[in-house]
Amino acid sequence: MLEISHLVKKFGPLVAVDDVSLAVPAGEVLGFLGPNGAGKSTTMKMIAGFLAPSSGTAIICGYDIQARPLAAKRQIGYLPEGAPAYPDMNAAEFLGFIAHIRGYHGRAARRRVGEIAELIHIGDVLHQPIETLSKGYRRRVGVAQALLHDPPVLILDEPTDGLDPNQKHEMRGIIGAMRPGKAIIISTHLLEEVEAVCSRAVIIARGRILADGTPAELAARSRYHNAVRLDLRDGPDSSIAGQLAGLAGVRSVEPADDGAGAALWVFPRDGQSIVAAVAELVRASGWRVSGISAERGRLDDVFRAITLPGAAAPHALREAA
Repeated sequence: MLEISHLVKKFGPLVAVDDVSLAVPAGEVLGFLGPNGAGKSTTMKMIAGFLAPSSGTAIICGYDIQARPLAAKRQIGYLPEGAPAYPDMNAAEFLGFIAHIRGYHGRAARRRVGEIAELIHIGDVLHQPIETLSKGYRRRVGVAQALLHDPPVLILDEPTDGLDPNQKHEMRGIIGAMRPGKAIIISTHLLEEVEAVCSRAVIIARGRILADGTPAELAARSRYHNAVRLDLRDGPDSSIAGQLAGLAGVRSVEPADDGAGAALWVFPRDGQSIVAAVAELVRASGWRVSGISAERGRLDDVFRAITLPGAAAPHALREAA
């Protein structure tokens, strides 16, 4: 439903987006991750036809955004960065205006605005001037205009920005419910949002795609993939760390750095599962522990390793690469 082919955007000598290609099929929610200035918003603006690329193009439901811009844009619901709107309009007037642009008129337009207001839960502020709304409600109005014409392709730039935790949970539920039959791209800084709602994640930095996979696949590239945390009741003991380090499949043993006191991380070699071997050693040695847990991996660990300039990638990441 969405195919991006070799997108490049240059601003003078600055290459903001550097040869980005990807495809998003129906039923997929793609999380677009990257640090500030990575090229996320610029890429989304080019997909939506808001910004012309220096080279490359985007195909939306078979329509080239440059060759057939109107046909392509009819297939897109776009929430831009900042959710711009006319501040002197109230929410109902603004959504009515968007409905008219999208081909709804009269009773059909009013009905559609009502349906979207109910879906996004903005009925209480429909007749309030947009300039008086909280940041969260302005964002919800922006999401409402993107969904109003029920487009097959959704491009949402930070859709939960400014929402409180309850509103974020609600918005993630709305996005998840829309997933069947739509291709959805969500730009976000929130790694927990990717894990909660996205079926796939792409990490971009310095204008280039550096990683692409399911959240679980990316998390598995973390050094914490299959790492075991051991919480000791009797305080740290160097002999315990030494015995753990001697287990087959263990790469290193390190103290936990979260202020928990007597806790150790046991890191596996090549991401293999070591929790059973650690648990058996604990039992056989009679160590007093308050907990043993295995991690599936950490997206934030992978994100930092990939995106920080000059950062050394974790061992598991280098292996995967």
